[in-house]
Amino acid sequence: MSGWWLASAGASAFGSGWTPAYWLIAFFMWAAMMVAMMLPSASPMVLLYAHAARQAEKRGDNRGASASIAAFAGGYLALWILFSLVAVALQWMLERAGALSVLMNSRSMLMSGALLIAAGLYQLTPLKSACLKQCRAPASFMAAHWRRGVFGAWRMGLGHGLYCVGCCAVLMLLLFVGGIMNLVWIAGLTLFVALEKLAPFGAAAVRAAAALLIAAGAALVVLGWLA
Repeated sequence: MSGWWLASAGASAFGSGWTPAYWLIAFFMWAAMMVAMMLPSASPMVLLYAHAARQAEKRGDNRGASASIAAFAGGYLALWILFSLVAVALQWMLERAGALSVLMNSRSMLMSGALLIAAGLYQLTPLKSACLKQCRAPASFMAAHWRRGVFGAWRMGLGHGLYCVGCCAVLMLLLFVGGIMNLVWIAGLTLFVALEKLAPFGAAAVRAAAALLIAAGAALVVLGWLA
């Protein structure tokens, strides 16, 4: 699916309302985008689980390692697919309010500033820290949450996905600031999520990003009031 095609379809949706087909297209766009953006930072966890599941299968402690690995990844992705439903609903509401352009980014500096400030403040919350801690420690998560079998793997994937959504969902809402179809913005958010989860300086990156987001948001709010 091309971004140009969806943007063209979006132009029609502005005038005629969202059709069921457009709802479906928008949902699949969000789901594909979330999978593409989150899998790079989740890959160490998935690979570690795959290794542990295959080792357990060799010892006779776990049957069907391949099915368990697929279930773990599926459980993780299920949370982001659920988030995609929420994101599509939010996109619909913003479009109905006239807050999004045809290219699906915010028309309002005030709204963009508010989203940036909210994301920056969330970076400093205990919930963000707790979720990020789990995302940055795959081995600790595995030791604390290990369950046998396919259903156990699904539950583990859901649990890890829940921490990941708690860590990154607010950042994903910044797609409404830079543009849902802005590939540079998407790549930048993907890179930052990977850095805060995987890099040794991830905790420092979170604080630096918080300061930058709050400052940028405040500047946009001021400009919005003056405009």
